[in-house]
Amino acid sequence: MNYLTKILNANVYEVAIETPLDEATALSKRFGVKFLLKREDLQCVHSYKLRGAYNKMSSLPREALEKGVLAASAGNHAQGVALAARKLGVKATIVMPVTTPEIKVNAVKALGANIVLFGDGYSDCAEEAERIVKEKNLTFIPPYDDPDVIAGQGTVGKEILEQAGRDLSAVYVPIGGGGLAAGVSVYIKSVRPEVKVYGVEPEDSDCMYQSLKAGKRVVLDNPGLFADGVCVKKPGEETFKICRQNLDGIIRVTTAETCAAIKDIFEATRAICEPAGALALAAAKKNAKKGEAVACVISGANMNFDRIRFVSEETELGEGREAIFDCAIPEQPGSFSRFIAKLGKRNVTEFNYRMVGEGVLAHVFVGVSVKDKEDRLALRKSFRSAGIHSIDLSENQLAKEHIRHMVGGLAYKIKDEVVYTFEFPERPGALTDFLSVIAGRWNISLFHYRNHGADHGKVLAGFQVPGEEREDFAAALNQIGYQYQDVTKDPAYKYFLGKRSRK
Repeated sequence: MNYLTKILNANVYEVAIETPLDEATALSKRFGVKFLLKREDLQCVHSYKLRGAYNKMSSLPREALEKGVLAASAGNHAQGVALAARKLGVKATIVMPVTTPEIKVNAVKALGANIVLFGDGYSDCAEEAERIVKEKNLTFIPPYDDPDVIAGQGTVGKEILEQAGRDLSAVYVPIGGGGLAAGVSVYIKSVRPEVKVYGVEPEDSDCMYQSLKAGKRVVLDNPGLFADGVCVKKPGEETFKICRQNLDGIIRVTTAETCAAIKDIFEATRAICEPAGALALAAAKKNAKKGEAVACVISGANMNFDRIRFVSEETELGEGREAIFDCAIPEQPGSFSRFIAKLGKRNVTEFNYRMVGEGVLAHVFVGVSVKDKEDRLALRKSFRSAGIHSIDLSENQLAKEHIRHMVGGLAYKIKDEVVYTFEFPERPGALTDFLSVIAGRWNISLFHYRNHGADHGKVLAGFQVPGEEREDFAAALNQIGYQYQDVTKDPAYKYFLGKRSRK
C-alpha cells in the first residue's frame, strides 16, 4: 500500500488545524538539545485523534454513515469520532472504558454522541463495541488499525518535516495501538529516511515494545492505567507491521519521568497535557544527544484536574531533584534540630516523624531537594560520616506511593503531648528558625510537613510540654511569629495519632 500517497491526500483540514512546532527554549538550553513540541493539544478536541477519525469517516459511503457509527476509545478517539459525526450529520455511539477520565467523557457528551461505559481499558471496550456493531448493524470506526486512520494521523509527520527544517535529528511519538507512530514513521521514512523515529511507551504499558521484541503481536495482561490514552493490551496488526518496518526503536519511560515531562511542557507552553501527551518529551530527555534537534508529539491534553496533585508529587522524583531517605535519630530533645543542621542549605520538601518512645531511635521519613543523583549520593555519604543511619528510598515505589502518607500512628507512653498546626513561610531557613526557638527546651514528638508549592507550608507538630510550662511554650510560639493553632483536642488527632494505653 502506498501510504505516502494516502497521507498526501488525507482529508483532515476540514476539522483539524496545522498545529505549531514550538521550541521549549529553557529546556533546550538546560539539556543542550533543541526540543520542538508538536502541539496537537491545540486541536479543538485537544488531541490529534480527529485527523484519523475524520479521514476515515469522510471516505465512507453515505449509506454506511447513515446507519450510525460506533467507536471504542479511551477518550481522544471518541472525541474525534463524535466531532466528525457532528460535522457529517450522522449519529455516533462511543464505547469507553469505565476508567476514562471524566473530562473526556463530558467532552464526548458535549459533542452529541451516545456513550456506553464498559471495561477497564481499550481492549475490554473494543470487545463490547464489536458485539454492539453486530447487534445494531452500525459502522465501526477503528481507533488505529486502519489504513485511512493511519493516513490521517500521518499528516502530523508531514507537518513536522515542513516545520522543523533540515537540522531535524529525530521524532518521538507516543504509542498505544500504534496508529500515530505508524503514520508518522512511514511518512518520515518515505521522505527523509535519515531522520530517526522513536516510539514511546510507559514501562507498564508497552505492548508494541514487547511485540517487536517477540517478533509477533503480544497481549499484555494488565497494562498500566496512568497514561490512559495509550492503555492498550495488543497493538494493531497493520500498525505492528508498519512500526516494525519503520521505527528506529522504542523508548520506555517511567511514571515519574512522564510527570516530569508534564511539568516541562507546562513551563514551556503554560498548557497541562495528559500523561500520554508527555511520553514523547520524557523519552527525548533521556535518549537525545547534545546538539540534536528533536520533535516530540504532544498528543493530547485531556486530563482530569484532580490528577495534577499526583503529577506534582512525582515530578521532582522524575527529574532526580528530590531525594527520599529513612534516617534514624535519637528520641531526645535537640536531636531533630541537629539532624536538620546536617542537611545544610538544602531545601526540605517533606518531613514525617512520630515519636516511638523515650530512649530509642526514631525513624524519620525526609524528602530533600537535590541537584542530581550525584548530589543525592553525596548527601547520604554525609549522613554516614555524621553517624546517622540512612536508607535511600528515592526509587522505592512503596515508599513514594504509600509509606510517605502513612508515617505516624497512635502514641504509647508519651507524656504531656500537645499538638499544633502551623503555617511556615516557604523560604530557606524557615524550619531552622522554628527549631532555634523550640529545640532543646521541649521534645518534638510528632512532625509532618510537605512542600506543596504554595507561599506557606502546612505543618503538624507535637511537643512534650508539662502543664507548668504551657505559658512559656505559648510565649515561645508567639516569638517565632508563624500562624498556629492548638489542635490537641481535635478528634482526628485523638483517634489516629493521640495517646492510647496498651491493654
